Amino acid sequence: MSRRRLTATEVDLDVLRQRALLVGTGIGTRDAEAAQASLEELALLVDTAGADPVELVLQRRDSPDPATYIGSGKAKELQELATTLDVDLVVFDDELTPAQQRNLEKLFSVDVVDRVALILDIFAQHARSQEGMVQVELAQLRYRLPRLRGRGKQLSQQGAGGGARGGLVGNRGPGETQLEVDRRRIQTRISRLERELQTLAKNRDPQRKSRRRSARSTVALVGYTNAGKSTLLNRLTDAEVLVEDRLFSTLDPTTRQLRLPGGETVLASDTVGFVQRLPHQLVESFQSTLEEVVEADLLLHVVDASSADAEQQIDAVHKVLRDIGAGHVPEQLVLNKVDVADADDVKFLLAAHPRAIEVSAVTGDGVNVLLDTLAARLRSLAPIVELLVPYERGDVVAALHREGEVLVEVHAEGGSRLRARLPAPAVTRFGEFVVNQR
Repeated sequence: MSRRRLTATEVDLDVLRQRALLVGTGIGTRDAEAAQASLEELALLVDTAGADPVELVLQRRDSPDPATYIGSGKAKELQELATTLDVDLVVFDDELTPAQQRNLEKLFSVDVVDRVALILDIFAQHARSQEGMVQVELAQLRYRLPRLRGRGKQLSQQGAGGGARGGLVGNRGPGETQLEVDRRRIQTRISRLERELQTLAKNRDPQRKSRRRSARSTVALVGYTNAGKSTLLNRLTDAEVLVEDRLFSTLDPTTRQLRLPGGETVLASDTVGFVQRLPHQLVESFQSTLEEVVEADLLLHVVDASSADAEQQIDAVHKVLRDIGAGHVPEQLVLNKVDVADADDVKFLLAAHPRAIEVSAVTGDGVNVLLDTLAARLRSLAPIVELLVPYERGDVVAALHREGEVLVEVHAEGGSRLRARLPAPAVTRFGEFVVNQR
């Protein structure tokens, strides 16, 4: 179907919802089911980006073809299929080299994007805060910089993006002034964005230092995208965080106070959802935001128990945690959505992860057990210290009961001797009374 050029005041719904042909190869995995699951996840990503997947094609290959990734014969076959289906773009479930992308676009005569560009596009649509927008733009420019060669004209003419009407899937971006063909100007823009991120991170430092000085422990909710982290944070804290049944609905971290059953208060942060093969450009650009995860005392790893790929998603989250330097942070696995999950699937997950907690963030089932477990885990992580508090400092004794777990309290010569579990910041704050720590 031919497409006419629009006037400035017209809206073409066909442009708003492009038709996409999806291509997967399974390179890097011998598991056909895993390759198919990844391709089906790509379809969800395409839908989230604002296009309609009209056909999914999985071709098994041991290694990529240097010129077309899928081989010239298969590429020609898919070109004929794309023409028959009248698609607007072709999306690959792997990262393409700049040369492969150029060759495929020349063959298909439509836009060709890969998984990395697709995820970057979704992030571009969802970024709301200043820091989030800077992070996404930086990731896009790092991705596009090596692709300038031979595509400069297209990039220099590309319009600014954002939202469903902001441009073609995979091509939404910071705008023409940031995407000039001149490599030096792109690199200059990248340097400027990096400095801006450093400034924004410095502005957040006082908040982080204030949290560290307080006696409150910190908990970060992590998990695969759309696992229900924001819904769970709302259930735990009445945070009223935006909840949408779509991938990557949360990009900017949200921190709220969470009161535990013993009365102590901790800080709980929602974070961006992870996904298989999360683009390294995003990991690099979101490093400052992901510090919330690295610096947490405990991670609540939220898993969609109703997903057929729950185990693969757990592995994907663990890989990202290792990539950002948070692999050492203690973790509590939370099996969410048990209200809609198959009971046998939940039993299988519990058998593989016996310390996991079953919850439904929607109905509230299991949340009290989760809170009790969270309180116990945080107490067990806190160091045990012995303190000697003068009798006239009853306020200090009261604060110790309020901010930690007092295990032993006896009257001794010179004051009250206490043994207590205290968060690390509290140990520093009560340092003048500490006589022993282990």
